[in-house]
Amino acid sequence: MIEKIQKENWFEFDTMIATPDMMPALGKIGKILGPKGLMPNPKTGTVTMNVKGAVEDAKAGKLEYRTDSYGNIHGIIGKVSFKEEDLLENLNAFVKTILRAKPQTAKGQYVKSISISATMSPSVRIDQNSFDN
Repeated sequence: MIEKIQKENWFEFDTMIATPDMMPALGKIGKILGPKGLMPNPKTGTVTMNVKGAVEDAKAGKLEYRTDSYGNIHGIIGKVSFKEEDLLENLNAFVKTILRAKPQTAKGQYVKSISISATMSPSVRIDQNSFDN
């Protein structure tokens, strides 16, 4: 697969999962995988000895998100090719996951605003009351 990615520019997969012993070989194509967000990483659970569990998590729709220094949460809820209903379902699941992650010690308003955007497009603000809390 590494040769196929290198020579044929093959990217017909959403997630790459690897064992730690494969990382030196994958490091050779890191410049190709990294910018596409496909490079396996122990922090995200894609470098593991439990490949079966990682594959099951990925197929079940494991949700990944990150925060920036301003307190914004970034995550992917789908692709342009997804049906509108699927995007809406993913957005609802994403917001519920964020709200469930609120620490019990956090006081005040946990989510101040919600906006979505496609890659490299302006964002659209969403009414927070449209979600079931």
